[in-house]
This record gives sequence, C-alpha cells and structure tokens, in this order.
Amino acid sequence: MQQKKDVIKVFSKNKHKYVTSDTHARGSDLSLIEKWITSEQHATALDIATGGGHVARVLSRHCNNVFATDLTRDMLDHTANYFTDDENVHFMVADAENLPFIDQSFDIVTCRIAAHHFPHPEKFIKEVYRVLKPQGIFIFIDNIASEHPSYDIFINTVEKLRDYSHARALKISEWKQLFAANNLCISKEFMQKKPLHYKEWINRTLDCDEEIEFISHLLLNASSHIKRYYQIKTDNEKILSFAIDEWIVLSKKEAGTKVI
Repeated sequence: MQQKKDVIKVFSKNKHKYVTSDTHARGSDLSLIEKWITSEQHATALDIATGGGHVARVLSRHCNNVFATDLTRDMLDHTANYFTDDENVHFMVADAENLPFIDQSFDIVTCRIAAHHFPHPEKFIKEVYRVLKPQGIFIFIDNIASEHPSYDIFINTVEKLRDYSHARALKISEWKQLFAANNLCISKEFMQKKPLHYKEWINRTLDCDEEIEFISHLLLNASSHIKRYYQIKTDNEKILSFAIDEWIVLSKKEAGTKVI
C-alpha cells in the first residue's frame, strides 16, 4: 500500500532525527508512562511503532521483556544501536495493523506519537485488543484533531504538507468509538497542548526551501482563531513555535464480545 511505502521512505530518510528529537525524546508523557507501569515488573510489553525507542527504554526498566516493533527496518536498526545495554529489548519489523504475535501475548501494549501515520486505525486497535492479555493495559498517546471542523482540516492539511507519510490525526471522539468497539475501557485520559519548536518540527521532514516557505506562509496567514487555537508565536514574521493537541490514555482490555 502506498501509504505504508511512504512511511518507510520518510522514516528511513530521517531516522537519526527521531532518536534526538525534543518532541520524541523528552516530554512529561514519558514519565507518566513510567508511573502507570511501575507495578508491572514481571510483564511482557509491546511498543508499537517504536521510532526512536523512547517508550521501549522506559518499559525496559520495569518489564521482563519488551518487544519494540516498527514498520521501518532502517529506523529500527538505527534505534537498536542505542540499546546495547538493554538485553531485555527485542527489535522486530512489524506492521501495526497486522502484528506477528499470537493472541493474548502481552501484559502491556504502548503506542506513542505514531498512529496518525496508520492508514487503517480500526485495524490497529483490533490488533491491540487481540494481542493483549485479559485485563492487560494499553497506553496510547498521539496527536489528535479538534472536534471543530476548521481546526481539524487545518492541522491535518499542514501535517500532510510537512510529511506526506501522515495519514490523519483523528478526533478524540473517533478514537473513543474504536476503543469502545474493541472493549478497551479507558481508566485515565487527558488532552494537553504540546508546544513544538517550529524550526525543529519543519526541518525534521523537509529540506526544500520552497515547501518550508509555503507551510510558513499558511501559518502566518491563518485566521486569528486558528492562530489563537494553535498558539502560533512569531517574531518579525518568523514562526518561533506553535502547539498541537495531544491525547494521553490509559485503558484496559475488558472481557466481552467485540463489536466487529
């Protein structure tokens, strides 16, 4: 499928940037994940679309075994070089929508800042449910779109222009429908604004001056409502930063019959 080929191409090209990216390597959500799993020392965990491996590293401090998977082999190979002392982390190439594991394999499944690249999020959530053990926990973190139509269109348009492997940032209401249909019961959740340093964000995937200038023009000439909502900060017509919506969720696999 072309969407997945695009993901492999983009992440292979930019693999080194995702290991060191401030957005991915740091953040209060990483310490929150650690807090949520501190009682899971004997667990087997799966980190889907591990990217730079930041969540896998957190999991490795608390779990017996961690399987860090990613669709992009080059990304996975590059990330594995930073895990020389983590013998309990196992790297595997895997598609989030078609995981190569038997049913009920994991106590913990995580996926952070990745699902907006998945073309079929409903398949991804079904796979999460399938590989989780009963009462297993699923920690999900991703950029999300606003329920407001114009804000939704704006952020998904900008993201697609910056990174053609972007599929779609879903709304919280859409994610909740998928969770409910697959008996993933949400126990904790919150949405936060995630500030992004504009220069790092734009240069992570683009190196064409014309494309960068076009996206900058869109942000600088956005409506006052858009600028306020996304907290676009400028100095002398230069974009310094803006903020996107992020949803952080702790859920548990409940018994019952899934809605297919």
